Amino acid sequence: MIHPENDPQYKGLAVNQGVDQPPVINPYLRERKRRNIYTSTEYVEGILKGNISILSQAVTLVESQKVEHLQLAQEIIEKCLPYTGKSIRVGITGVPGAGKSTSIDAFGMYLIKECRKKLAVLAIDPSSERSKGSILGDKTRMEELSREQDAFIRPSPSAGSLGGVARKTRETIILCEAAGFDTVFVETVGVGQSETAVHSMVDFFLLIQLAGTGDELQGIKRGIMEMADGIVVNKADGNNIEKAKLAASQFRNALHLFPMAQSGWSPEVLTYSGYYKTGIKEIWDMVFEYIDFVKNNGYFQYKRNDQSKYWMYESINEYLKSNFYNDPVIEDELKIKEQLVLNSRISSFAAAKEMIELWNGRKK
Repeated sequence: MIHPENDPQYKGLAVNQGVDQPPVINPYLRERKRRNIYTSTEYVEGILKGNISILSQAVTLVESQKVEHLQLAQEIIEKCLPYTGKSIRVGITGVPGAGKSTSIDAFGMYLIKECRKKLAVLAIDPSSERSKGSILGDKTRMEELSREQDAFIRPSPSAGSLGGVARKTRETIILCEAAGFDTVFVETVGVGQSETAVHSMVDFFLLIQLAGTGDELQGIKRGIMEMADGIVVNKADGNNIEKAKLAASQFRNALHLFPMAQSGWSPEVLTYSGYYKTGIKEIWDMVFEYIDFVKNNGYFQYKRNDQSKYWMYESINEYLKSNFYNDPVIEDELKIKEQLVLNSRISSFAAAKEMIELWNGRKK
């Protein structure tokens, strides 16, 4: 192609050469620093000093599925164990939209400012069943708390484990306690299966409810009501105050129908506003009163011991399940058995029995 500027009749025309093509890589871009790889001893030293960066990396190791990370994480946890067990662990649950994250923001600020506590928040974020991804947006709803030096917020994807509770939440609690956090919140996905798992790792189980949604008791499973050590009705403000009081009265009446809790504690029902931060002090007076009550009657340590035993068996079950399904021979045979079941050539129970026998034979 002939360009007009190159034609002889334009020989007196001066044509600029143009701008040099810039480099593909920005010359001012600094090389990204690689994350330091620490030994288990260095991790523990950093955690005990309260180094949040090292604590976050250790939690990432705990949550990792890689075998080498799992081994390192277990070493860190074992070395941290002597420095744990001194915190108050509070499980927080409620129906979606009850204001759990907003309430945690208000609760946390009260504990840090008024009670001089150090708070770790383990917010379990629901994972997509399709993509296995999570938004991890809890920090955006804890605006004040996320700016506090004495607060550590760790959103974790539920990964479909334990009905919505992250698989390694209990180990994360141990790391947070070793780092000096004397109060730990575990926020659940919502009312559902995850409550049993959270209840088995906390000292106080708080159920957040709403008023003005129709039948307040509708959709609340009896099991969750029985697990609750305290029930609080949120959004008791403005025109909703009377509705909140009425809802609280309904919950109190419902609680009278349940047998006495093993702890000997009678759950209280309170109203508050997470948005306007009213009634927060009364809620924490209730929590601290409960902790004193169960420490004095010996139930506090009994429950901690019972939880440790529960998680030992859960870990065994998880290990066996993982090994079974990750065995290549089992994987191949499962596909065959699945087709036989679908074609009605073998029953589900017989197929399961044969798979277990195959597994036992491989382990001999």
